[in-house]
Amino acid sequence: MKDLKTALGDNAKAVNRVLDDLLVMSGGPESRVVEAMRYTALSGGKRIRPFLVTASADLFNVNKTSALRVAAAVEMIHCYSLIHDDLPAMDNDDLRRGQPTCHIQFDEATAILAGDALLTKAFEVVAGEETHDSSTVRAELTLALAKASGEAGMVGGQMLDLVAEDHELNMPEVTRLQRMKTGALIAVSCEAGAILGKASKNAHHVLHAYAHDIGLAFQIADDLLDVEGDEKEVGKKTGKDAAAGKATFVSLLGVERAREQAQLLADQAASHLDIFEEKAKLLKDLAHYVVNRTA
Repeated sequence: MKDLKTALGDNAKAVNRVLDDLLVMSGGPESRVVEAMRYTALSGGKRIRPFLVTASADLFNVNKTSALRVAAAVEMIHCYSLIHDDLPAMDNDDLRRGQPTCHIQFDEATAILAGDALLTKAFEVVAGEETHDSSTVRAELTLALAKASGEAGMVGGQMLDLVAEDHELNMPEVTRLQRMKTGALIAVSCEAGAILGKASKNAHHVLHAYAHDIGLAFQIADDLLDVEGDEKEVGKKTGKDAAAGKATFVSLLGVERAREQAQLLADQAASHLDIFEEKAKLLKDLAHYVVNRTA
């Protein structure tokens, strides 16, 4: 079996090839929005969510083409959220993944349209017959992605994040915010493999528990990077949360307790996967990778 670093790199390359094939440039004036979509979707990144899709799909011996198409769709949704989060009306960031954000590179209107188009394209990909021969599976994937992306998931989490700028949140409120804003798409990335593989309810439950813990661990690690990370290595501005006076896991727990909590969550996430034995090794390794990363 590949080590995690190699597996992440190989999977990222495979997902990029699918994204490159799906985001086709046209010759008309509307090609500018496709250029902006490609600029964001093909700009690198850790590709953690696509890896969760393919690694969870491997647990059930899902066809690689199906898994990669869903992985690409999830990455499109993630990139849409990054474009919109970076806008002046939201977080007002000018750096993402070490390069100018979409609205800086193009313009604000184009960035909004590029985000809209990436979200829409993701559902087009998932709904396509090339993704799975079962219409029931495609419908289940579409429903799961819609729930994770909308007001009960990422969008709702972003709304809570905006509200948090004027209100002091406690630990349960910060946890709920991050479960929605960050955790929902991570959770559905794991669930996607089980849906594609027509897995048992117990398998769904196990992957959901894993995703719940890894999602919170991921966000705590992000909060730690915002405090301790190097801007060049992280690829985006650091110190933003403290400057904005936002409550985070780090501000509420302190650096050391936050780091301990992230490690505890990583260990707990890995333990959920014991039923899959050796097949889940990469997913277990990923749980610890997300809390020890430097970018």
